[in-house]
Amino acid sequence: MNERKNKPLQAHFYIVAGLLWLKLLLLRGLFFDRIAWQWIAADLAPVLLVMGVLALITPGRMKKAVFWSLNIILSLLFFAASVYFNHFGSVPTYLALYELNQVFQVKESVESTIELVDYLFFADLAAVMLYSLFRRWKHGSVRHFSSQPSRSARRVYLVVLLVAIIGGGSLSVYSIDSARGITNELVQAESAGFLNYEVVAALKAQEDNGLIGTGDINETIAKIAALEATYPYRDSAGGLPVYFGSQSGKNVIIIQMEAFQNFPLHQSLDGQELTPVLNSLADEGFYFPRVYQQIGPGNTSDAEFMSNTSIYPIGTLAMSTGFGDRELPSLPRLLRDQGYEAYTFHVNKVGFWNRNELYPALGFNGYYDKGYFNNDHFNAFGASDEQLYATAVDKLAALQKKGTPFYAQLVTASSHHPFQIPDSFKKITVPDNLQGTMLGDYLTAINYTDYAIGTLVERLKQQGLWDNTVLVMYGDHFGLQPKDVPAEQVEEALGTPYDERVSRFNIPLIMHVPGMTQGSVVERTGGQLDILPTVANLLGVSLKDEGFTAFGHDLLNINRNVIGMRYYLPSGSFFNDEVMFVPGKGFADGQAVSLDTLQPVTDISKYQGDYDYILKLMGLSDEYVKLLPQR
Repeated sequence: MNERKNKPLQAHFYIVAGLLWLKLLLLRGLFFDRIAWQWIAADLAPVLLVMGVLALITPGRMKKAVFWSLNIILSLLFFAASVYFNHFGSVPTYLALYELNQVFQVKESVESTIELVDYLFFADLAAVMLYSLFRRWKHGSVRHFSSQPSRSARRVYLVVLLVAIIGGGSLSVYSIDSARGITNELVQAESAGFLNYEVVAALKAQEDNGLIGTGDINETIAKIAALEATYPYRDSAGGLPVYFGSQSGKNVIIIQMEAFQNFPLHQSLDGQELTPVLNSLADEGFYFPRVYQQIGPGNTSDAEFMSNTSIYPIGTLAMSTGFGDRELPSLPRLLRDQGYEAYTFHVNKVGFWNRNELYPALGFNGYYDKGYFNNDHFNAFGASDEQLYATAVDKLAALQKKGTPFYAQLVTASSHHPFQIPDSFKKITVPDNLQGTMLGDYLTAINYTDYAIGTLVERLKQQGLWDNTVLVMYGDHFGLQPKDVPAEQVEEALGTPYDERVSRFNIPLIMHVPGMTQGSVVERTGGQLDILPTVANLLGVSLKDEGFTAFGHDLLNINRNVIGMRYYLPSGSFFNDEVMFVPGKGFADGQAVSLDTLQPVTDISKYQGDYDYILKLMGLSDEYVKLLPQR
């Protein structure tokens, strides 16, 4: 028997374990732009543990297949995690697997985020396959020989397995336990390692009692009220809030603008005004330039959830997936009690992001999805924003004729990533230095989104709806990723300051109300949670009298505000009227950036109270939403 062909199966253990460790180091570098050597053992530990257990429980003849199958499975997982991070900027947990069915709905967007380096996770598999094919071609069918390693080699192998299981298990337990006390999820993932971080996420989910809460919701509401009473949100003056009921009985249209950041407003590109329609509406109504996204993993659907409920997303799962079976306190329900009918319009299929469950949970009377719109093949979703608005106005005009006030939510898709629109729809010409760049494509798509809103305004006027409708417009989330569009490119193109986190998460909020000709710029910091309370105030709906628990606030009637954010920033991150704060392992090693200057703030001591408050408030929001009744 040829001894050179008689390699012991133990070699596959060492090879696969080494390859998986290298892949985890690659993933670490892609996630954090560095490899912190003090934590690399945390990547090796779970690999050794899993490989060691498999080696002990797997029959000899199956070991090779099992080891390499594990390599294939984990390579696919690492590849998916890297692409996920490219797209969302967050380290995914196993809970993100709940949303895998959404990938095919945004295939074009996801494909554009795959980078060549991501394919390195399969380089070894490709090499092994090519080598096997070469040997088969050169030598014919490959004979398989039984492995008969020496007694000393088997002893060494047994010691290696014991060390792998005991040492790998012990180090994994230590890494997991050390990371659990860290608030910042990115720091958690970096210190624990990717595989151990999944265990940390599972333990946290178990502690959170899943999606069904225990306890008395009234006690939770009392705790929320007591906590909010400690924060000076409101002016001390009594009486009715300013603007309360000024738009009582008016129709309401809320436009959720896809991937729309605030920085293009009131800006021009080569003398071409980027958002002339929104600029005009802002100049005539309430414009809130300091509003920030607060979405979780549900992205666009989370924005819909928040603007309609004023409840924080839980940060681990899309709210439409986790809470589509609930009866959610919401703006549609508040207005239906006032005699309104509420409908929502979106050109995609309603099953995307589980909206077929979310919309009934929110209390909409009905929805209009893909089949209701003329498909002009604008992008992967089908119909353009113009077709969205054409259908919506036709349906709303019919309600107007019946004398029924309405609330309509219009969710746009024309400015969806990767921001490539047909030439026939383009309204501006980007300069040569931006041709073919993501920034150039983004500004072109944003400009079209603005143009389409202009067609909505004209249709509302033609149908006699304009003078009786409150029009609210806001962005659902960021569009530009720092790795694709550096701040310097934005600043050079538009001549405006841009910060890769503050400006990225800054979204527009505009409320145009009938009879208001002189606009008002409201500098108060706010978030998507604040939309419902502000709209309710304009319509004369008292949340207090309705017994409605909102985690946002009326931006027209507070003199100070703080909003929390997680998922796209670590838990404990917040925006107040002065800074954006992002924790490190905790508050003391956190960082703050001035919202005015976009420069770092060195003295963060005075923001400790906001940090503690936001963590408690978001925890109570999680507790509250889990206690809401199921439908």
